[in-house]
Amino acid sequence: MSKKTMGIHHITAIVGHPQENVDYYAGVLGLRLVKQTVNFDDPGTYHLYFGNEGGKPGTIITFFPWPGARQGIIGDGQVGITSYVVPKGAFEFWEKRLEKFNVPFKKIQRFGEVFLGFDDPHGLHLEIVEREEGEINPWTFGDVTPEVAIKGFGGATLLSAQPEKTAELLEKVMGLELVGKEGDFARFRSSGDIGNVIDLKLTPIGRGAMGVGTVHHIAWRAIDDEDQLDWQQYVASKGYGVTPVRDRNYFNAIYFREHGEILFEIATDPPGFAHDESQETMGEKLMLPEQYEQYRGQIQRRLLPIEVRKLD
Repeated sequence: MSKKTMGIHHITAIVGHPQENVDYYAGVLGLRLVKQTVNFDDPGTYHLYFGNEGGKPGTIITFFPWPGARQGIIGDGQVGITSYVVPKGAFEFWEKRLEKFNVPFKKIQRFGEVFLGFDDPHGLHLEIVEREEGEINPWTFGDVTPEVAIKGFGGATLLSAQPEKTAELLEKVMGLELVGKEGDFARFRSSGDIGNVIDLKLTPIGRGAMGVGTVHHIAWRAIDDEDQLDWQQYVASKGYGVTPVRDRNYFNAIYFREHGEILFEIATDPPGFAHDESQETMGEKLMLPEQYEQYRGQIQRRLLPIEVRKLD
């Protein structure tokens, strides 16, 4: 048996104050807050999901806000950079928008593409790249319209403690295609049209430390529950320790840590984010899994209030 993932399902990171997080990803980057819920393993912490209008796989970045927590260190065993893709011709808009909100950025060239590189308020490294691939995001928020809006993930840059092992995993287990090497990077591509380009740094830079401003894990797409069970068996057959299936309400998840120390998840595309609230009202109120509903009042008292604000 061999398997191929379509690409990134979501990326989950740790940040600081939740309102700063919402202001940046919704107010500045124009993403939709598609779900506000809690960390199922720590219900006193938000779990916030941002994506395109429909919250489709390949567009979702999620956050655990830990206000007052220590700053992390970006390094080996992590996603080093999260890349977003925008329509062709949108660069000028994004340069002006970053300037408008006093976000320093730099232009970076890699594999024949130009990226705008910048950091979010809590230290996460982000990039924007123009590509034809991926459907237009119909979401409009403030001055961010579908003609320029982020379509979803362009991909990610991985930092590995054992790059050769991670490269082997990406190609031989996850089913990505090695498309080239340039300088200190190897580029891999999946079959999807979004969240499909992975750049792997070929030399270690030093171990990262979890904390604010670091990515917790990267999740890959499984078509459905049956496909995920095939993945679970397949990854285990390659010598990786894989968790049991965990119900995350909006998808099912399995996890394993690859040899370069990056935490990988494989998540199902369904059921998605509109099954416990309507597509039109997604993200407007705190949604709790059934086991925590009886503690809603207690949980809400612990969480800092947030609101989606138009900053334009």
